[in-house]
Amino acid sequence: MTETVVSTTKAQSGTTALTNAPAGQTSSLPEHPKPKKKQQQDKSAGGRLRALDGLRLLAALMVAGYHYGGRGGYVTEAWGSSPKLQFPTLHSLLAYGCLGVQIFFIISGFVICMSGWGRSLRSYFASRVARLLPAYWVAVVLVTAVFALPAVAYEAVSPSDALLNLTLLQEPLGADRVLGVDWTLWVEVRFYALFALFIVLPGANRRRIVLFCAVWTLAAAIAQSSGEPILSLVLMPEYAPFFIGGIGIYLLHRDRRDITAWGIVAVSWLTGQHYAVDNLWHPQTPDQFSYRSSFVIILIVTLGFAAVLAVALGWLRWADWRWLTVAGALTYPFYLVHEHLGWVVIKVLHQDFGLSSWVTVTSTVTLMLLVAWLLNRYVENWATPLLRRSLTGFPVKN
Repeated sequence: MTETVVSTTKAQSGTTALTNAPAGQTSSLPEHPKPKKKQQQDKSAGGRLRALDGLRLLAALMVAGYHYGGRGGYVTEAWGSSPKLQFPTLHSLLAYGCLGVQIFFIISGFVICMSGWGRSLRSYFASRVARLLPAYWVAVVLVTAVFALPAVAYEAVSPSDALLNLTLLQEPLGADRVLGVDWTLWVEVRFYALFALFIVLPGANRRRIVLFCAVWTLAAAIAQSSGEPILSLVLMPEYAPFFIGGIGIYLLHRDRRDITAWGIVAVSWLTGQHYAVDNLWHPQTPDQFSYRSSFVIILIVTLGFAAVLAVALGWLRWADWRWLTVAGALTYPFYLVHEHLGWVVIKVLHQDFGLSSWVTVTSTVTLMLLVAWLLNRYVENWATPLLRRSLTGFPVKN
C-alpha cells in the first residue's frame, strides 16, 4: 500500500500537482517530454489532485475495517470473541474491505506513471526509496518493540526475522512478517521494478507505455495459465490489471480522447474483476467467516476504477479541500501501523476497559491516525527529503 499501500499501495503520497488535459488536446503527445516543461505545465494547471488523497485514505479505512471486524484470526484474541459477535450485521460488509488493496494498486499505477514520466532512473529510484522506507523502518521497530512487551500477548518475530524485515525482502525469503500489510509493499516493489526497467530506463513516452501495458496484460495471462511460479512471481497476474488500469487512467488524464487508453482501462477492469472474484469469492458455508457476493466484489472493483477515473478526468475537481492533503499524508503510515498496533489497542479498550465494540473500533482508528500523524510529522517530513538528497545529491520532486 503505499504509492500506498500504499504506497503503499499501497499507500503513497498522491499530492503531485496535475489536472485535466486541455479540452482541445488531441492524442498526439510528445514522445519524449522534457521534465522541466512538464513541471511548468503541471504548475500552471493549478493545484494537486486532492480528491486522490481522499480516495487513498478511504481505501486505507476499508482495509482497517476488514482487519478489525471483517475477518477472524488474531483480531479474535483482541476482541475476546469472533468479530461476528462484535458486529453481527456489519461484519459481512467489513469483509469486503480487503478490496481496498486493489484500489490502492489502481491509484499506484496512476501515480507512478504520473511521477515517473520524464524522470531519470536515479531520480525515480531515490523517490521510491525515500517514499517507502523511513516510515516503514520506524513502523517495523515500533511494532517489534510493542510486541516484545511482557504485557502484550502477541508473539514477536525472531530478532533475525525482524532485522530482515527492514529490507522489505522478508516475503520472498520466507521470513515472518512484522507488519501484516507488508505483503502489499512487496507487490508494489515488483511493480516499481517493472516500470523502471521497461519505462523509466529507456525513457517514458506514450507509445512505450501502451506497449508495456499490452505486453504485461498478455504475459500475465500466460503466466496464470502456465502455472509457472517464477512467471507469477514476476508478472503478478492477479494484481497486474489494477496497476495497468491505473496507468491507462493516467493516459486518459493526459488526453481523455485517447481511444487506446480507454481500451487499456476497459480490459484491465474486465480482467481485474475476474481475479478479484476468483480470489475472494467463496460458497456460502458455515465454515467461512463471511460470505462475499461476486456481484458486490464486481461492484466495488468497478467503483474503484470509476473513482480514480473521475479524479483523472477532473470530475472531482470540486473536492479541493485542504484537509484532504493531510488525509493523503496520513494514509501510508496509518496503513503500516493500524493492523498489529490496532490489535493491542482493541484488547486494552474492549477487554480491559470494557468499552463497547463501536467505541473501541472508533477510538482505535482515531488513535492509529494520531500515530500516523506523528510518523508523518516527525519522521517522514524530514527523513524523506533527507534520504532523497542523499541518493540524488539534490532535491527531487515527490
